[in-house]
Amino acid sequence: MNNFSFSSANAVDAALEQIGSGPGSTTAAGFAKFIAGGTNLLDLMKENVMRPARLVDINPLSLSGIDALPDGGLRLGALARNADTAYHPLVASRYPLLSAAILAGASAQIRNMASNGGNLLQRTRCYYFYDTGVPCNKREPGSGCPAISGLARLHAILGASDQCIATHPSDMCVALRALDAVVQVQSPRGGRAIPMAEFHRLPGEQPDRDTTLAHDELITSIDLPAPSPGFVAHSAYLKLRDRASYAFALVSVAAALDIDADGLVKEARIALGGVAHKPWRDPQAEALLVGQPASPAAFAQAADHLLRGAKAQGVGPGSNAFKIPMAQRAVVRALETALAGTVTNTGHNDNPKDVP
Repeated sequence: MNNFSFSSANAVDAALEQIGSGPGSTTAAGFAKFIAGGTNLLDLMKENVMRPARLVDINPLSLSGIDALPDGGLRLGALARNADTAYHPLVASRYPLLSAAILAGASAQIRNMASNGGNLLQRTRCYYFYDTGVPCNKREPGSGCPAISGLARLHAILGASDQCIATHPSDMCVALRALDAVVQVQSPRGGRAIPMAEFHRLPGEQPDRDTTLAHDELITSIDLPAPSPGFVAHSAYLKLRDRASYAFALVSVAAALDIDADGLVKEARIALGGVAHKPWRDPQAEALLVGQPASPAAFAQAADHLLRGAKAQGVGPGSNAFKIPMAQRAVVRALETALAGTVTNTGHNDNPKDVP
């Protein structure tokens, strides 16, 4: 691990001032970074993948609350821990899809430490990104992407470019995308609201940029719109992975349905994880379900539309071609599960200390 300076801030203005001055404030090779739980950043520093010149500890900031908003929505503090968020009564009862997604991620120990803001800023778990002995366009733009012609089993089938085929690893973000969450940020220039649809970006020609967040912007909260009663009653998070716990998704689906009295779909939400550089959602696929009977045939049609343009990556045994039919079937299964009714997630409580 390289040397770095460390400071702590007890107010948002102080944090923004510290990130914009001193070591690492302007050098491209080693920007200053905010640190909260550190569950991803510290790993990357240990592997020499990221080399910030300065860390600004934001844990003392008053950003850990989870509060109801006047419009009926909910504000999740950026420093609220994932476990506290998942088990919060307002989240569990009004946004069960989000609770389920968080509890499907990582381990109880990591959920107890990881912050909501940090979850949004996770970097890919691509093997080549973590291995500094091989080229990686995300780590060093222009150096190449060995995954494209190599081992790509965990990699993207949607939204990839000839520069990068990595995937975003978060479970929480898939649910936030389905729920139309909005990320609130602050910078020396003031505040702005970033819809989840615009927060993460596809690799394009700049694979080293994961989000639209500026270097000196601090996530302060994540706002959820008022919950739809239909989505509360009919939601499901499905995660397909190599083992039952502590594994990243091969494919995940956040699904929610609003069904009328005649069994027709009034509204649908479908977001995919493990398949792209950002949580993947297509309103056109969702619109195909509106006014249709909530049936496997309709779900399959929406899944086919959502996966149109999917492209296998990698070569031979390293190919991820299996992800395309897996994702199609996962969408149908998640929608069928949501149709049957939201299931509470108390079974995920594998650590009593995980409950606030």
